[in-house]
Amino acid sequence: MTAEEKLKIKEWEAYLEGIRNSTPVENGLDEAAKRRKLAWLEAHPLEWITYFFPVYARYPFAEFHKRAIRRILSNDEWYEVLSWSRELAKSTVVMFCAMFLALTGRKRNFILASATETSAEKLLAPYKANFEANGRLKQFYGETAVPGSWTSTAFKLRNGAAFYAIGAGNAPRGMRNESVRPDAIIVDDFDTDEDCRNTVTLDKKWDWFEKALYPTRSVSKPTLVIFCGNIIAKDTCVARAGKMADHWDIVNIVDRDGNSTWPEKNTPEKIDRIRMSISKKAFQGEYMNNPVSEGKIFKNLPYGKVPALKKFKFLVVYGDPAYSNRKDKSDSMKAAWLVGKIGGKYYVIKGFLARETNANYIGWFYELRDYVGGRTAVYLYQENNSLQDPFFEQVFKPLIRQANGKRHDSLFISPDNRAKIDKAARIEAKLEPLDRNGSLVFNEEERDNPHMAELHDQFGLFEMSLPYNADGPDCIEGAVKIIDDKMLEASSAIDTMPFSSFRDKSKRM
Repeated sequence: MTAEEKLKIKEWEAYLEGIRNSTPVENGLDEAAKRRKLAWLEAHPLEWITYFFPVYARYPFAEFHKRAIRRILSNDEWYEVLSWSRELAKSTVVMFCAMFLALTGRKRNFILASATETSAEKLLAPYKANFEANGRLKQFYGETAVPGSWTSTAFKLRNGAAFYAIGAGNAPRGMRNESVRPDAIIVDDFDTDEDCRNTVTLDKKWDWFEKALYPTRSVSKPTLVIFCGNIIAKDTCVARAGKMADHWDIVNIVDRDGNSTWPEKNTPEKIDRIRMSISKKAFQGEYMNNPVSEGKIFKNLPYGKVPALKKFKFLVVYGDPAYSNRKDKSDSMKAAWLVGKIGGKYYVIKGFLARETNANYIGWFYELRDYVGGRTAVYLYQENNSLQDPFFEQVFKPLIRQANGKRHDSLFISPDNRAKIDKAARIEAKLEPLDRNGSLVFNEEERDNPHMAELHDQFGLFEMSLPYNADGPDCIEGAVKIIDDKMLEASSAIDTMPFSSFRDKSKRM
């Protein structure tokens, strides 16, 4: 035996010992009491799980866990896809359900499939360990192992249920447990980043699932199919499975309101720690089922030094108010940015981009105007299409009047009433040529400002399908459009000045 093999055996024994220690048997139960308790537990699956697996189920179930367990255990013929974020225990919940179905005799032939045989073996390991070492399972169900059929990739229980681990591409045909075809097929960690970047490889894996693995089931007997996996790319096997399934359950680490979907385990503080420690691209892909990639549209996005503000003929503060009046809304952001043009370049000077209340959003305009401090003229605008107009009239105007009263000020925000085309097309058409020519410059002095960093990220992750927030780029597009319109107006005024006015002036000189 090699040193590596000895180490693996030692680690496995330590794993089993941990399970034994966490599942002490209940003393003082005679056979009749055990039968009564087991009957009650099997009639209440959630309690069954927490009793037999106290270490795994140490946090209370979230509602999405409970709904999934009910769906899986209530339907003998069922196809479920679970796209739960990391840290939401999708594989563990599926293990609870599979072991319940095996020990209660409802399913007899389980196949666990993964990207490789090694990953499938790892997927099967906690099943094997619990059947082997869980003291409470042994107390109520007896010794489960059948001598001679207990390996890391296949084993059979004394009640006749069998479990097999198989990697994608391996031959699953004929995987019967005596006369029983597979009646439970569990697929987990099937997609890989590399596979999803290669359409040919992805098609081959999907064909293997559909043409080799899935048809191992019986046509006439009810079968449970569970496909676990995050949405790690635009096209994945789990997404293809989701379109075919009876139910596709997509749960992110936070909901649309920004709240933890499993707060008993994942507190807001813990989630924010993760969010701050990795890129937005990684967080969206791993925890939000949103596989954004580095955008292919805005490729330069340079930082640079902004000229002295007094050199600008005028500046524009442009705001995008969104509709929400909450700080935790996850699907929209308010934005207000100070932008100017000089020497053929548009400078993104300073601004705000966050989920904020309407009152704080109004405050941004005062802050940006005061930042300019009279060094040049400042125009204040806010997006106000036909759908937003009632909101502008009924909500924002009163807020501005109220803020002016408190500040003894006279700030006025003009509505941008133009009819706007598709958001993504408008941003791409107006701003991509500027970025391509190096004419859109971000203030290097604001590089470490979280608002500027968020804006820069939104540009960097921008795609026409809008996989990530684009409220910042949308705001900059509005500012650039106002600047262009005002410069065109000034230029037209000069071009259309009557020649007679020049002649009259020359006579007076």
